[in-house]
Amino acid sequence: MSYKRIRRQLWDINLLLFIFLLPFSSSAQFLMDMIDTTKETGQGILSVYKKYDHLRIGGYIQPQFQLAQNEGIASYEGPNFPSNVSNRFTLRRSRVRMDYVHFGSPEKAGVQVVFQFDVNERGFTIRDVWGRVFENKYQLFSLATGMFACPFGYEINLSSSDRETPERGRMSQSLMRGERDLGAMVSFDPRKKNARLKYLKADVGLFNGQGINAAGEFDNHKDLIARISLKPFPLSKTITLSGSLSYLDGGLLQNTKYKYRYVNEGGVSQMKVDSSLNNIGEISPRRYYGADVQIKIRPRKLTTELRAEYITGIQTGTEQSAETPNTLVASNTGFHIRRFDGAYFYLLQQIFSERHQLMLKYDWYDPNTQVAGKDIGAPGANVNATNIKYSTLGIGYLYHINENVKLTLYYARVWNESTQLNAFINDIRDDVFTCRIQYRF
Repeated sequence: MSYKRIRRQLWDINLLLFIFLLPFSSSAQFLMDMIDTTKETGQGILSVYKKYDHLRIGGYIQPQFQLAQNEGIASYEGPNFPSNVSNRFTLRRSRVRMDYVHFGSPEKAGVQVVFQFDVNERGFTIRDVWGRVFENKYQLFSLATGMFACPFGYEINLSSSDRETPERGRMSQSLMRGERDLGAMVSFDPRKKNARLKYLKADVGLFNGQGINAAGEFDNHKDLIARISLKPFPLSKTITLSGSLSYLDGGLLQNTKYKYRYVNEGGVSQMKVDSSLNNIGEISPRRYYGADVQIKIRPRKLTTELRAEYITGIQTGTEQSAETPNTLVASNTGFHIRRFDGAYFYLLQQIFSERHQLMLKYDWYDPNTQVAGKDIGAPGANVNATNIKYSTLGIGYLYHINENVKLTLYYARVWNESTQLNAFINDIRDDVFTCRIQYRF
């Protein structure tokens, strides 16, 4: 085949592609208004949609090496370490995501469908299966249904591929393990460039409440979750502000007569049980209140970012865990109701260039604010290690080797409060160092 003939065929192909893609130029602008292009995931989706309009397949893998202070420690820097193990190679995440978007006209709704799954040495897990319908006449509202991230807080909704630290904090993991749930959500999100409320976003949804770790719904009670957000708003040429307020109102069916609460009697905090038969059929509450803020400062070429988030409320757990139960409790036990609070603070600073970033993070989570450390393990108090407050100082370095590869070095220094339990009289040795390389496509 001659060189001229090959060149002519290539020209014909390019011409056909141009004719095919021309009708979708307005659709790409619609997508740009919809997607958060400040994140790598949003940029990747947008770049492919501009060319192909409908389908994108992407993903990432996170192989890592971790070194812990002791063998067999419980950790929130990834799965717990097995017995006799203090260092390990793991495949923390290995995810593939498929997005399908079809743009509608003002008279027709647009649609987005997402599938995401995780495959690693621990098994196969579904992460996202959801669809979203957009109304296009006013470009204000959308409806999402399926399994997706709960609209609560900032860190819970920050993708693990974009997040600077290897893991979410202890507070975020404890309150919403897995971050996702089955439900339906209505969103108010103006997409027109000249919309008066273009910096405002609001989400309201109903969810099963047990998260994706549950085998399925086990009671009729649903969680109401709402979040109102200020999108990144330019206070000046160098400063951008964003933030949100979040609320969750839910609970779990009380299937036994035993209900455990924590009270203060005689200056000592202790656990008390209510065994009234009237407790059966009631709802043990889960009620969260959250606020978060993010500030970006870019005086020259390098960016400084500050983040903070605080969550408080009432959590229903079990005797051995302050996390949301994913099954009903056994008939001879009961739910434990605790008041909690927690927070985190980030300082992110680019150095040398935009490819290098230092991070400093401090967080705490107190699963039971009604119990002091001295009361845990005290004779007659019946308060165990589930109620211990933890604080973590994280120090890290992030290097974007190129647009597809980044290196993370992170050391988590963990403290627990002193108690009267033999194993927690002093701070236990459970610090973790993580070295991770992320590859994405």
